[in-house]
Amino acid sequence: MLALADPDLDNGPRTDRSATMRMCAVSREVRPIDELIRFVVSPQGDVVPDLKRKLPGRGLWVTASRRTVAEAVRRHQFGKGFKREVRAAATLPADTEALLVRSATEALAMLAKAGQVVSGFAKVEGALEQGKAEGLIHASDGAADGIRKLDAIAGQRSRNSGESRDFPIVTVLTSEELDLALGRSNVIHAALLAGPASKTFLSRCQILVRYRLADDDKTADAARNSD
Repeated sequence: MLALADPDLDNGPRTDRSATMRMCAVSREVRPIDELIRFVVSPQGDVVPDLKRKLPGRGLWVTASRRTVAEAVRRHQFGKGFKREVRAAATLPADTEALLVRSATEALAMLAKAGQVVSGFAKVEGALEQGKAEGLIHASDGAADGIRKLDAIAGQRSRNSGESRDFPIVTVLTSEELDLALGRSNVIHAALLAGPASKTFLSRCQILVRYRLADDDKTADAARNSD
């Protein structure tokens, strides 16, 4: 007799590498995996986020939204999905966000080691004017005046070059987080230079933005109203 596939759980990271869509355990909507976070159960029985989708064991997927993860904890969705007793800490939404931040800063640190980042207003301005910048980074707690000036230069460059794609501007990390990633102090502005590793950093920042913008997440709203 064939066992029916469990719609809530995958079969482990090695067997489902080709999957591009998964069902959110909270909303029951099928979404691209880039809009979801995979969770697994540790040997100690704790629910942990698997941001790189490589941890062993079967995984349960939840929309990448802080509010949706909070709903999963509140409604004991992890125990239901894994069909066993698990510990999903009340701090799991905040812990997941902290891991997303660390993931983004680690990617930025790798870019810095590869020489694909410059920081400081003057250097960033120069990279923009010379057409070397592939993206901008502003500290989320940076002064508005400097941000406006550099954004204006980036916008003018895009118009002059006739580029159809949006010029990436990242504002999800604080100055302290940028300091740690780049090994400098008082980093407010940085520019990404050409290189393949920048795509990883931008992708990680994108999911962090999505996770934080829970108030605009219609799926999270639907999940909360379904109780």
